[in-house]
Parts: sequence; C-alpha cells; structure tokens
Amino acid sequence: MAGEAGTVTSDTMNEATIRLRIEKLAGGRFLATSPDVPGLVAEGRSVAEATEIAQGLARKIAESCIEHGDPVPPALTRLFERESEAALDLLVPVSVP
Repeated sequence: MAGEAGTVTSDTMNEATIRLRIEKLAGGRFLATSPDVPGLVAEGRSVAEATEIAQGLARKIAESCIEHGDPVPPALTRLFERESEAALDLLVPVSVP
C-alpha cells in the first residue's frame, strides 16, 4: 500500500517501468543511468548487460528505501493506475551476430 511521503510496502510492488539512458563508453562498455531513479548507475559489456544490471539495481534501491522508511522514487511505485493503461511499448536490446 502507498504510505506517507511516497513510501510503499513490499507487498504492493510487483513491476514498474523506468527510463534508462544508455551511453557507450570508451573501450566498448555501456553505462546506464535513469532520470527516474536517482543514484542508478550501471555498467556492462553490452546494452543488454547494462540494462539487466540497472534492473537489479533499481530493485535494490526500492528495497533499501522501503527497509529504511525512505520515499521510493515515484517511477518505482506506479505500475498501472487504471486498467485501461494495461499496455506498454518497450524498446529492448537484442544481441545480433
């Protein structure tokens, strides 16, 4: 359930969508940050790996906020507020040879 100051309990959070910004670094690695989740910085050998690490980190940030009674970033507290919004258009990385 939503609590005061944007906090939520862990039994109400299943999935949420966040925006990721992926930058190619020197050396061919990729850096993922999110305007929706302050403090999220993930690095990987591919876009897919950076995205996967960012997903796990976003989950850990939400868990830490809940554990410490801090506000959860709003993007991590909203999934679908109305049933009519039960569709997502996502861009996903696909490795190709």
